[in-house]
Amino acid sequence: MYRVYTIQDTVRVDPSMFEMGLENAITRILRDKYERRIDRDMGVILAVWNPMDISDGRVILGDGASYHQLTFNALAYTPENNEVVETEVNEIVEFGAFVKLGPMDGLVHLSQITNEFLSFDKKIPAFIGKESKKSLKKGDVVYAKISTISMKRSIADTKIGLTMRPEGLGRDDWAKSKKASTGKGKKSAPKKGAK
Repeated sequence: MYRVYTIQDTVRVDPSMFEMGLENAITRILRDKYERRIDRDMGVILAVWNPMDISDGRVILGDGASYHQLTFNALAYTPENNEVVETEVNEIVEFGAFVKLGPMDGLVHLSQITNEFLSFDKKIPAFIGKESKKSLKKGDVVYAKISTISMKRSIADTKIGLTMRPEGLGRDDWAKSKKASTGKGKKSAPKKGAK
């Protein structure tokens, strides 16, 4: 889930950045400090902007830099258990499908794609259902539910597991084909003698 936070911080502006202008220098420092980092409470910080309420600078003896208290906005992404996401498959491997989740990837393990046996076609590459012939390949847009989250200190080390097994998840046409095969949504003719 995406959220916007308002954060208070104190920023050290090095004398070499004084010529940039205070707001530009502070924005650059905040971006270097926060963006593409994982915070335990906020998640992955994607962007910072709008430094405001910038205090007059304090200079510490022997340092030369100015220190400013301020408030700014930050956009963060945090995956949440049981959150249903619409996403795109960006890689198919023998053990499952990787999907995009904001700034990171999640894995739908082979056992969590459908409720039937799947075969892996290396040539395409794709997964194909034995009975229903449902297929899953790179570029497919799917609905998936986040089932496990292991947030680490970096985006690369973070692991997210998803499932598409519950009804209504997976590719959009999977739900439509299930309705057609079970006859849902079709009206049946009234029986003779029925009132």
